[in-house]
Amino acid sequence: MAVIYVLDIRQSQSAVRRNYPVIGRFRYLFEHLGEFFRQYFFAMDREELPFNRAQRSWVYRAAKGVTTNVAFGSTRSMLTPGEPHFLNSAFAILDEETSESPPLVFGPFCPTPYTTRSYFNISGMSYGALSKPAVTALSRGAAMAGCWLNTGEGGLSPHHLAADADIIFQIGTAKYGVRDNKGQLSDTRLRELAAMPQVRMFELKLSQGAKPGKGGILPGDKVTSEIAAIRGIPVGQASISPNRHPEISSADDLLDMLIHIRSITGKPVGFKAVLGQTEWIADLCERIHVRGIESAPDFITVDGADGGTGASPQPLMDFVGLPLRESLPYLVDELIRRDLRDRIKIIASGKQITPGHVALSLATGADVVTTARGFMFALGCIQALQCHKNTCPTGVTTHNLRLQKGLDPADKSVRVASYHRQMIHDVEMIAHACGVPHARELKRHHVRLVMHNGQSTSLAALHPEPVKILSAQETHSL
Repeated sequence: MAVIYVLDIRQSQSAVRRNYPVIGRFRYLFEHLGEFFRQYFFAMDREELPFNRAQRSWVYRAAKGVTTNVAFGSTRSMLTPGEPHFLNSAFAILDEETSESPPLVFGPFCPTPYTTRSYFNISGMSYGALSKPAVTALSRGAAMAGCWLNTGEGGLSPHHLAADADIIFQIGTAKYGVRDNKGQLSDTRLRELAAMPQVRMFELKLSQGAKPGKGGILPGDKVTSEIAAIRGIPVGQASISPNRHPEISSADDLLDMLIHIRSITGKPVGFKAVLGQTEWIADLCERIHVRGIESAPDFITVDGADGGTGASPQPLMDFVGLPLRESLPYLVDELIRRDLRDRIKIIASGKQITPGHVALSLATGADVVTTARGFMFALGCIQALQCHKNTCPTGVTTHNLRLQKGLDPADKSVRVASYHRQMIHDVEMIAHACGVPHARELKRHHVRLVMHNGQSTSLAALHPEPVKILSAQETHSL
């Protein structure tokens, strides 16, 4: 302690340690431990961010297969602006009146369309950002649940193929897994992936909610030899993707890329983006009408700025991009105006881990909802906020073998499937209370949002049915 005392009073980097030698060091310890103590002892059930205890608790119980019922009343504030309230029908649906949601068909113009019934699926999480046992558990759980698993931009690993789960292959700006020696898109690699029956669709990632306008970030200490081989990058060096695809600088470039991938693979192709500036969506729709309806993306994944699984600069995570509550209705309405809604499926992503938020996105107009962090909680994530440090205490986002031992894929895969099953059950329960036979029948008039005066307004009134806009070709023909 005497040595530390002398070191502290002689150093000049820290005023606290210089003025309060030895004891001032406890500040850093308390600062580090504070985020953990707040989670367990001080924060109320609905106070924490990004996910509060009530939300996490529901996911944990759902994943464990125990009751999600609660007693004595909701702890959710009913008057917080923006909060949704679903309008129950006076004549709720009886069990014998329910029906299964109809199948969704992606890629009607593809040689190999993709058909699925699951409207709740696993969003993009790369092997590298996630550990081997975590990806293995997600793959097995997705196969049990009958939902799809998005690879994230880190390429297809053997662990994604641990079970017979449907795979959505994501192509990031660095094109990991489908790049040649020069880092360009490889048609040969695309054909190899398309030949795999499990690979159902391809998703071109333009941006993601955690860091709109910036490429993927994988710290160097997480780039193992296996991950480096899958991605085609050096071992131990940080994996930094470009801010955008160099080949894409316009709506026409985007369509060219999508059409090229679809022609090579024969499978449905879409793109993922966070909406910020929105004028390009109208331009994209116009170019689709000029080229022909078959040139359209088979789906668009709209990621809200509320997304955040990856490591990200805080200014981007805090301030850039539109939240899903605003971007989703805009995209749905714009496609309706441009007469493309039936052609293009919409996938909504971003901070949707509980049934109310999933049901809200479906009612707003999404065909499918995906989540990453919800399934991370199902794997055992405790929101330790260590995802980018390779020190995740639950083994979900670390390549430390000692920490990975805590995550048993056999057990966690069952929890993944259980979480999916409970989510579907509870979303359907909301739909039945609203008087519709299945969740995909939920519409905007079934929801009211709380305004700043404490009163609620219909979501249908806030976002009324748009009027179709004639394309340039249709206008010319008239």
